[in-house]
Amino acid sequence: MKKTFYLIFLAVSTSLLSQVKGKVIKIKDGDTIVVLLSDNSEQTLRLAEVDCPESGQAFGKNAKQFTSGQVFGKTVMFYNLGNDRYGRGVAGVFYDGDKYLSREIVKAGFGWWYFKASKNTELQKLQDEAKEKKLGLWAGTMAMSPWDFRKAKTSKRKVSKS
Repeated sequence: MKKTFYLIFLAVSTSLLSQVKGKVIKIKDGDTIVVLLSDNSEQTLRLAEVDCPESGQAFGKNAKQFTSGQVFGKTVMFYNLGNDRYGRGVAGVFYDGDKYLSREIVKAGFGWWYFKASKNTELQKLQDEAKEKKLGLWAGTMAMSPWDFRKAKTSKRKVSKS
């Protein structure tokens, strides 16, 4: 029931957005993929509603591997929701029929629900369940959110320049 409700909600909320198909040709990290479009152009997509560990962070490689295992080489359907500050398209990505990639990442414990940019509380519940089951990055006791990791990294750079 929850899954059906969520898919209906997402379909209605994205009905004004255009659906685009593309083949996933590269996984940059757990929450960033590159798709090949029908006109043979490439588009980098930052996954909506999820933030995965950075490459140099614990579980960063695991998150990338998980995302790769889910969508690499597959044709996906996505809804472009806008662009981030780096010019990447922010998108809701679907594969294998009705699987929502951001949801699958959070459910498996390889990313955080990005609550700063999402009102999808189902993702918070899935994150809480993954924590409880100690899945993925929640297996350890020192899970640090990517936004805190980036902030700490920036702070270290500022201190070392002083």
